[in-house]
Amino acid sequence: MDPNPTSPTSDALLARIGSALRDLRYGSVEIVVHEGRVVQLERRERLRLTPPLPRRGESSSSTAD
Repeated sequence: MDPNPTSPTSDALLARIGSALRDLRYGSVEIVVHEGRVVQLERRERLRLTPPLPRRGESSSSTAD
């Protein structure tokens, strides 16, 4: 990353990081640095699903009438 925090490169990098974080509810953003420079930005998003509904005709209780 450019040592000058106001350079266009830094501004563009910060914008990309902000974009990766935007609307991320569950997950991570990984920034890889090599020799003092950001070389990779990875976004991993997890999708949380609700438990499946019981199939038609099945009861959620274990007792029978």
